[in-house]
Amino acid sequence: MDGCVFCQIVAGDLPGHLVLETDDLVAFLDTRPLFKGHVLLVPRTHLVTLPDLPAAQRDGFLAAAQRLATAVKDALGAQGSFLAINNTVSQSVPHLHLHVVPRTKGDGLRGFFWPRTKYADGEAAAYAEKLRDALASG
Repeated sequence: MDGCVFCQIVAGDLPGHLVLETDDLVAFLDTRPLFKGHVLLVPRTHLVTLPDLPAAQRDGFLAAAQRLATAVKDALGAQGSFLAINNTVSQSVPHLHLHVVPRTKGDGLRGFFWPRTKYADGEAAAYAEKLRDALASG
């Protein structure tokens, strides 16, 4: 869809630190992560909300979410993960996306007031590579 940032990343028209690609899905690092390694999982097809996701893609979407949740623990040393989907309200990009956020006890994430961080130069590429490696071996 014209103007959709995520569609442009999926198409390769905008850069993104990709960590997973399938026929139906792409996962890449969030450019404004809650914590480093924060991944967004999106369908290749432009869909706005979870209810728009075709039934035939639900299992693949959830399977990819499971793989990513495991990868952030294995690759980044997180103790767990936080997964979330916003539908319309608080959805900064109107393209279905699932957040996979690495978590560690005492990391400061409280409720829904989330601090944002930034990657240093070259750091996002290193995080993406770690996650790709974990996904390839798992």
